Amino acid sequence: MERQIDTDITEQSDRREAPGAGQERPARRGSRLRAFLRGRFSLDEDKACRDEVVANIAKGVEFRGVNLWVLIFATMIASLGLNVNSAAVIIGAMLISPIMGPIMGVGLSLGINDFDLLKRSMRNLALMFSVAIVTSTLYFLISPLSSNSSELLARTTPTTYDVLIALFGGLAGIVAQTRQDRSSTVIPGVAIATALIPPLCTAGFGLATGQLRFFLGAFYLFFINSVFIALATFLMVRFLRYERLTFLDKERERSVRRLMVAITLATFLPSVFIGLRMVRVSLFESAADRYVAQVFDFRNTRVLECNKRYGRGDTPSQIELVLVGEALPDAVVENARAQLDHFGLERAELVVRQASRGDRIDVESLQQSYRELLDEKNRRIARMEEQLRRHSVTEVDDADDIARELATLMPAVGAVSLTKGVTVASDGAVRDTVLVCVVSPSGADSLDRPTLERWLRIRTHVERVKLFVEPR
Repeated sequence: MERQIDTDITEQSDRREAPGAGQERPARRGSRLRAFLRGRFSLDEDKACRDEVVANIAKGVEFRGVNLWVLIFATMIASLGLNVNSAAVIIGAMLISPIMGPIMGVGLSLGINDFDLLKRSMRNLALMFSVAIVTSTLYFLISPLSSNSSELLARTTPTTYDVLIALFGGLAGIVAQTRQDRSSTVIPGVAIATALIPPLCTAGFGLATGQLRFFLGAFYLFFINSVFIALATFLMVRFLRYERLTFLDKERERSVRRLMVAITLATFLPSVFIGLRMVRVSLFESAADRYVAQVFDFRNTRVLECNKRYGRGDTPSQIELVLVGEALPDAVVENARAQLDHFGLERAELVVRQASRGDRIDVESLQQSYRELLDEKNRRIARMEEQLRRHSVTEVDDADDIARELATLMPAVGAVSLTKGVTVASDGAVRDTVLVCVVSPSGADSLDRPTLERWLRIRTHVERVKLFVEPR
């Protein structure tokens, strides 16, 4: 008993002598958690050496021979996809295009102080831009289709999401480039997500059709994507701590460093202003959408159209609404204007257009436009149905009645198979419709082939009849 008491006293004294011992366990748990997270998020696994990554990106910077021809072909494919409004064709052109090489080369060269690589990247980026613009412009000049498709319009209005897509796409692309195994789907996915070639083709469309807003909007989108992909490459290279080049000539090193700092600022500072402005535009449009949805929720009046224009400088922002249905009194419209402040739209103007005001809506013209659009769609559907009918191979609808009638008129006919088809020439042109008839005789009696063919032409209203009689 005395020994047990002595032991307890000794343990208590040990605990008193080491007051920080109880804190060691949480500290160890924290260090283990940090080690776990560091191991999970580490980029050291499968990392390629710096020289290999630089050589691979530098190889993609050059635009000559195969790369140049592939760019031309990708531009033609993307222009065709934009022209016929086909998203699948545009995606294919994004996968083919080698356009990301010079852009990543700019970011890499700024990150490792490689002035020669920067010059080559900028030179090839200018060449790539010129070739793509010229190719797409020539295509749209000779193309018979000149309508503004939805795929073209989508490449003229950049949003904040385009900035984020370009930034995170560029980060994913440079991470994939720094791996030893580059056979993953990351780089093709980045090419699709960042969409570099379609804006250039849209810019060519704007030049070919004389629509300056198309050219400026598409070029703006391409500039945003390029800047933020280069910025992502620069940030990841610095994060991976790639060794930077040094110069033996200190004076040349200082001049090159000043030039590269100037180029870095000229390249990346616009991205800050672009990003801030696009965030403000997105916030304004979101607030305007909430405002219209909550304030203009009337039973007998509907918002037909809502145009939002973000202001620049002293020009205030504007929300223009086109209403249909029961006209709103002036007091209701003024009350709606008074609620702009509650949605953070203090500097915005509200313009309401409805049928009972001086800025009258031409409802009859609007209905006429809708009728013309509907008629055009109906004509297109009719043409497609006619083409389908001419090209399709179908069974004759009343084949059973024809078989019974033949059995009565010509007892020598045992069974009959009837099929309608088309005759196609070697050049792919459809000549006419043909009726193919296969007859199985029922006995030894002979068939009157001319009479049977003539009867089939009259009965089925098909001029050309191919008659085949199976051997007995």
